Order: sequence, then structure tokens, then C-alpha cells
Amino acid sequence: MGSTVGLPAPKLLPVAGTWAAPFTLYFLLLSGRIVAQRLKTEVFIGHTSTFTAKDVDNPAYKPKPDPLHGTLTLILSYNFYSLQTSIRTLRQDYHPPVAIRCHSNFLDTVPLAFIFLTTAELNGGNRKTLNYIMASLLALRIAQAEGGLRLQGKFGNNGIGRPVGYFGSMGVIGGLAGYAAFLVKGYWGL
Repeated sequence: MGSTVGLPAPKLLPVAGTWAAPFTLYFLLLSGRIVAQRLKTEVFIGHTSTFTAKDVDNPAYKPKPDPLHGTLTLILSYNFYSLQTSIRTLRQDYHPPVAIRCHSNFLDTVPLAFIFLTTAELNGGNRKTLNYIMASLLALRIAQAEGGLRLQGKFGNNGIGRPVGYFGSMGVIGGLAGYAAFLVKGYWGL
């Protein structure tokens, strides 16, 4: 049996603590997909490409995108026409890998949502409501990656989950920010 030193403190962020594990597990899955892609392509760090200055001058050369980032290292040539042709080819061949896009989309939204969650929870937000909000956000993030980016469909060559996940996530984050602001309206004299 353990003993506490000092005053016992209540758990301040049980909702954030509850949702930390599911979001972290999904983050690890997304990160693992990138690691698997790195191992498969044997590109472990940085950008690599076979695009050289000689290739710029060769009109028959079709550059190959970096397998992880979908970009090419562009080596400038003094021949302006070759450079323009190469840039057009780069734009046509650019297809960023799905694993990296799913991972970065997750990192674009979830940290901000957790900031608003902890702000709302520390200011007395309804825990049941906050749990529903975080469950919705997790479902929407999964919908965007699994049902949108990883599927082919009519929405920019992606599935229906992409617009649903994106706009839903933006709505949840906006609503969570609004709820956190509403909880402290007395501070502003409203």
C-alpha cells in the first residue's frame, strides 16, 4: 500500500488523460506506416534523387520522385529552356505518399485540439461533453486518413472520408475553442 507525501491532489485532467492513449496509439500506427515505407524504399533520412545536372540537358530524361517525399532535388542549369521543361515535369510527377500526408494531417490538428481540451477541462468544462468531442475528433481523424486518403474515390481521387474528416475536424476544433472561450467569459466581464 502506497502513501502520499504532502496534500492529496485531485486528478485535474481526467478527460485529457483518457484520450491520450487512443490518440497516441493511432499516432504510433501512422508513424509506423512511414517507418515501414522507409524500410521498403531504403531511404532512411532526407531527400534522395537521381536527378543531376546532366539530366537537365537530356530532353529524354524523365525524373523519378523521391519515394518518401515525392519531390526532386533540382540542380540548376545554365540552360533556361531545360530548366523550364524540368520544372513542368516535376509538377506533373508530384504525388506525395499517402503515409506522410496522413501523419502530417494528424499532427496539424490533434495537438491544438488537446490544448483547447485542457483549457476547457481546467476551466470547468462538462466532462461528458468533452469526452464526446474527443471521441468525435478521433473518429474524424481516422475517417480522413483511412476512409479518405487511403481510398480512391470522387473527391480529388480520394474517398468521402477526406472532406468529411477535414471539415468535421475543423468544426470540432472550432467548437472546442469556442467552448473553452465560453467557459471563461466571466473573466472578460460578459
